Amino acid sequence: MKKIALLMLVLFFAIFTAACGGAEETSTSNEETQTGSTTDSTKEEVKEEPKELTLTHQLGETVVSTNPAKVVVFDFGVLDSLDKLGVEVTGVPQANIPAYLEKFKDAKYENVGSLKEPDFEKIASLNPDLIIISGRQQEAYAELSKIGPTIFMGLDTSRYMDSFTENMTRLGEIFGKEEEVKAELSTIEADIKTLNDKATAAGKGLIILANEGNISAYGAGSRFGILHDVFGFAAADENIEVSTHGQNVSFEYIVEKDPDFLFVIDRGAAVNGQSSAKALIENSLVENTKAFKEGNIVYLDPNFWYLSGGGLISVSEMIKEISASLE
Repeated sequence: MKKIALLMLVLFFAIFTAACGGAEETSTSNEETQTGSTTDSTKEEVKEEPKELTLTHQLGETVVSTNPAKVVVFDFGVLDSLDKLGVEVTGVPQANIPAYLEKFKDAKYENVGSLKEPDFEKIASLNPDLIIISGRQQEAYAELSKIGPTIFMGLDTSRYMDSFTENMTRLGEIFGKEEEVKAELSTIEADIKTLNDKATAAGKGLIILANEGNISAYGAGSRFGILHDVFGFAAADENIEVSTHGQNVSFEYIVEKDPDFLFVIDRGAAVNGQSSAKALIENSLVENTKAFKEGNIVYLDPNFWYLSGGGLISVSEMIKEISASLE
C-alpha cells in the first residue's frame, strides 16, 4: 500500500508540473502576442500622415495633400521629373509623348486625352488626388478643378532657372522628395557652370525651329532662350521678337546674322516622327555661313527641347547636347 501511495504521489506531482508548464507557455505566448500587437500598433502610429499644402500658382490657389496616390500629369517636363524621382503616376496624355518617356504608353497608365484636349470623363473616373497642368491646358483649369485638386506648373522661360527650380522644389515638397530634388538641382547647376565657361568663349549662336518648310528664330527670354540666358551663348541677334511661335525669318536672315553656331529644332520630328530639317536648312544660302563651314550646325533633340523642357531629365540632356557641340 505504501508503494502504491508513493506512486500516486509521484504521478500527482508530474501532472501538476506539466499543467504549470503549459500555463506558463500559454501566458508567455499571450505576452508575445500582445507585445507583437503593440509593436505593430506602434509602427502604424509612426507612419506619417498626409499633410495639406496650400499652393499658390499662376491660375489660383489649390489645397493639395502630400504624397497623393493618384496623379494625372499633362506636362512632360513634370512627368520626366517624377519619373526621375521614382514617383508613379496614374494618367498621362499618351499622344505625342516624348520617345524617352515611351514607357508611359503602357496600358498600366491611363490615357487621359491629348495635351490640348483632356478627356474629362476618363479623368473623373480616376478620382485623382492631384492633376498637374501647364500652358496647353490652361483653358481647361476650371473644369479640371471640379474633378480634383489641380495646379499649374508651366515654365516661365523669361526666368528659366528660377521657374524650373521653383517647380522642382514644389514637386519635392508634395511628394516628400526634398533631398532628392536638392541633389539633382545641385548637379544641374554644376553642369551649367561648366557649360557656361565654354559657351561664353564659343562665339555667337542662333537657335531656330524648322516647321514644315518654314523657319522661326528664338532669342533671349523666349521658349528656347535658355541657350543664351542660362547656357551663356552670345546671341547672333539681340533683337529677336519674343513669342511662343518665334520670329518668322528667312534663310537670307541666317546668312546676314552669320552665327558661329546654328542650333536647329525639328518640329516635324517631334510631332510626326519625320525629320526633314537637314535638307531644309543646309541649302546653298546657309552654306555661306560660318556655322556651316565650321561644321557647327547642331540638330537638337526635339523630345527634350520641343515636347518637354523644364524637367530634371530634359534640362540635364539639353545641357549635355550643347556641351557636346562645343567639344
